[in-house]
Amino acid sequence: MEDLLASVLVSFITTFFLTPRVIEFLRGAGVVAVDLHKKGRPVVPASGGLCVSSGVLMGILFYAGVQTFSANRVDSGINPIHLLAATSSILIVTLAGFLDDLNVKARRVQTKDGRNVKVGFPQWVKPVLTLPGAIPLIVIKAGVTRMDLPFVGVVDFGLLYPLLIIPIGFIGASNMVNMLGGFNGLEAGMGTVYTLSLGLYILMAGERNAAVLLLTASAALLSFLRYNWYPARILAGDSLTYLLGSLVATGVILGNMERAGLIVMSPFIVEFLLKARSRFKASCIGKLRADGRLDPPYGRKVYSWTHLFMNLGRLNEVEVTIGLIAVQVIFASLPFFIL
Repeated sequence: MEDLLASVLVSFITTFFLTPRVIEFLRGAGVVAVDLHKKGRPVVPASGGLCVSSGVLMGILFYAGVQTFSANRVDSGINPIHLLAATSSILIVTLAGFLDDLNVKARRVQTKDGRNVKVGFPQWVKPVLTLPGAIPLIVIKAGVTRMDLPFVGVVDFGLLYPLLIIPIGFIGASNMVNMLGGFNGLEAGMGTVYTLSLGLYILMAGERNAAVLLLTASAALLSFLRYNWYPARILAGDSLTYLLGSLVATGVILGNMERAGLIVMSPFIVEFLLKARSRFKASCIGKLRADGRLDPPYGRKVYSWTHLFMNLGRLNEVEVTIGLIAVQVIFASLPFFIL
């Protein structure tokens, strides 16, 4: 347990000290985006996944190194192959998200300095970008092929599990998380909650591989919030949202906790269904008022959790973010009571 706590601390410290340097690098490289809920629409560095993934990787590698070279090591249930597969997935997905954050396709927007900001890849390309991240989990046949499905019972998917269930779950998780964002601290705040919840849940079940992955991720996200909270010095970007989805998918697969994962991530399933009502054309972004409050972009029509909160009253960006984090806390608590 001491080694696990130390790896969590390593993850937190790495992200905390690395993020300011990444901010300067991204600003110099022109990897920026418009912060839409601010007056004047300031241009802010955008690719937070670089900071968080670095912390997670350092935490995992620290833990694996201590377990490997410790003279008094006992069998802790760690599988180095699984951890290395997880790190490979993290690196692949972070790179894919960073490519989307780059100014691949740029257009001039109405900002004070008239700089170019990215548009990114078309929506249909995004699932393709995240698919390679599932390959390390496929080749090691991660997880257990038997699943306990609601109303059906236990089903053994056999070879279909690594070849079909894993890539579908990986792509689905990565892209569902990507649908809900655009507010300072929202992605990292919700991510801190659900990675901590799933990490503690699986730690209690004795699955150490997934616990190390998710708890180091929670620490890195909490550290990143220092710079991503309102007013953000760095935005999440697709590199972070892709990374968050891949972390959850990898943790759920390695920890064999599909039911807990579905319960905790229910807000994103709801978000997917809401966005489907608009044929995935609706945006989470609100209409900024002169007083800093946000009006729902589609009137009384709700195509996102953010629209629901904006319809409740004249909320500002911080209040919408806190409301959604509170929703995530509720769902993240459920597995401890109903499973």
